[in-house]
Amino acid sequence: MAKPKHKSDNAIAVNKKARHDYFIEEKIEAGLVLEGWEVKSLRSKSIQLKESYVLVKNMEAWLLGAHISPLPSVSTHKVADPTRTRKLLLHRKELARLIGAVDRKGYTLVPLSMYWKNGIAKLEIGLAKGKQKQDKRASIKERDWQRDKQRVLKQTR
Repeated sequence: MAKPKHKSDNAIAVNKKARHDYFIEEKIEAGLVLEGWEVKSLRSKSIQLKESYVLVKNMEAWLLGAHISPLPSVSTHKVADPTRTRKLLLHRKELARLIGAVDRKGYTLVPLSMYWKNGIAKLEIGLAKGKQKQDKRASIKERDWQRDKQRVLKQTR
């Protein structure tokens, strides 16, 4: 099993549903354009990535549907919009490659996890293809088999 690039203590949120609904072909790390109150909310891990997705438009990537709950201590002069569209920061070559895959090959971009890297919030997005119902069943069956296999190996030791 491959080691994750970031430690679990740096994780802000993980989108487990994305791995269930999609075959993840490739992972890309992207930065985010955030406001101050959003960073404070991320430090308290009040974000939900479950219903979010990434849209590429006019050579820019955008995160839509991510819900960052504002803290009660947000200043009174700032109106906090929890589901606003947030811009993703990617290199031009990465963006061009992603646009090609999404437009021509029928892939989609889904957020997989959000984490801290050197004090900066990063979003791991995946280039993914959707799973059919039978594929989801096969994944569940494989996961259960791996769990049972580990259980049997543990008992024989």
